[in-house]
Amino acid sequence: MLRILDSTLREGEQTPGVCFDLHVKLAIAELLADIGVDVIEAGHPAVTEGVHRAVRAIAGRGLRPLVGAHARSLESDVEMALGCGVGFLGIFYCVSETRLADRATDLDDAVARIAAVIRLAKARRPDLIVRYTPEDAVRSPFGNVVTAAAAACAAGADVISIADTTGYMIPGTDRSMFDYVTRLRAELALRGFEPQIAVHCHNDRGLALANALDAMRAGASIIDASVLGLGERAGIVDLGTLLAVLASDFGLAGRWDLTLLPELYELVSRYARVSVPINLPVTGRNAFTHCAGVHTQAAVRNPLHYQSLDPAIVGRKPEIALDHMAGMASLRFSLERIGYGDLPDELARPLLTRVKEVGESGRTVDLDELRLIVHAVLEQETLLERVERLAS
Repeated sequence: MLRILDSTLREGEQTPGVCFDLHVKLAIAELLADIGVDVIEAGHPAVTEGVHRAVRAIAGRGLRPLVGAHARSLESDVEMALGCGVGFLGIFYCVSETRLADRATDLDDAVARIAAVIRLAKARRPDLIVRYTPEDAVRSPFGNVVTAAAAACAAGADVISIADTTGYMIPGTDRSMFDYVTRLRAELALRGFEPQIAVHCHNDRGLALANALDAMRAGASIIDASVLGLGERAGIVDLGTLLAVLASDFGLAGRWDLTLLPELYELVSRYARVSVPINLPVTGRNAFTHCAGVHTQAAVRNPLHYQSLDPAIVGRKPEIALDHMAGMASLRFSLERIGYGDLPDELARPLLTRVKEVGESGRTVDLDELRLIVHAVLEQETLLERVERLAS
């Protein structure tokens, strides 16, 4: 079964300038639990005492999802994470030749260290879910990754995570995540291991979601994501987009309460001080907004003409924007929403002219402003009628 690991509180805090207070982290974790993610990666306890306290507090909250901690392949990191009471532990160690050389070590020593800390964690907590991540896996020698992953499995690791740490993979090429997952699963199976496969896809090339879905098709059963795709550099897979696509296109409707996504995104955006991009799929302000006259005319009749996702899955409705692109269909649609649907054409036409004038200034006309425009035009028409009566 596919599981979703949210890393907003760990990877997300690696966004420059983002650090959530404890009470905000607890609120985010509770919303993630209500939405229905499977694992909440709460942080790396060894980073600061504040992160340590937060991981311990979230793990002690009794939430339905597993609460996870991040750790280097160091006994001290593992002991600190276990002291927080987490049910999921992610241990990482890069086995690329350049990183091994930087550490003045070799593959054998690295594998020994990885296996030792996993055995320690499992000895302390046999029920603990342990994930091993060969950081920058996809650019490391494949043989090194297989050797380290097999040793981790032998030591008790339950999950092997394929980290595309630099957003290097491209679907349909010789850097395909589908092919990588397929190869790694086959090599581990030859050695007698069938761990769960996770993927942690960065978005440097804008392909994180595509690569994650590619991995899922190849048998990966855990996908990492974060709210707003927060994380190092260009971040990772955006949680809201991922869940909407899985619900709409992969037969997983009902797995998550996606109507809570707008609330979650507003909360994270506010305290991360990172705006939700207006064109962000699913949760962006314009994600289900139609603008151009041809689009709106068709969308008013049937939104599916220009929508492939149903906004209802995230508790939203189609919207019509009024600006310089507006046509009579979009104006009529908006007039009906404010109680003026029966205005005759001779009054609607000057309204449309005024809406377009406002639009050319670089603004859209919301329903409140449309009411003001209607009142102004009606008053003007009334004055003209009085003048004409006096003149006659």
